[in-house]
Amino acid sequence: MKQPAVYILASKRNGTLYVGVTSDLAVRVWQHRNDIVEGFTKKHGVHMLVYFELHDDMESAIVREKRLKKWNRAWKLRLIEEMNPDWNDLYESIL
Repeated sequence: MKQPAVYILASKRNGTLYVGVTSDLAVRVWQHRNDIVEGFTKKHGVHMLVYFELHDDMESAIVREKRLKKWNRAWKLRLIEEMNPDWNDLYESIL
């Protein structure tokens, strides 16, 4: 089911982070995990889904993504750890 979402991928616990937005979280994360997407995530091995939030519409998801991208690293780490303190890969939970 398609639903706008903002997500954060990580290479490992406290590793390299990537913030993205999509209309289909499961498909998009699968693309990152399988290196279908050229660019940052493929180059840096950023494949673990460590945070996501669902939105009612794409406009609000895009606004939130832009805000998160401007956050400093410490704020992003705190956000992840509030939802996912063990840094589990959440991919299976969205299938």
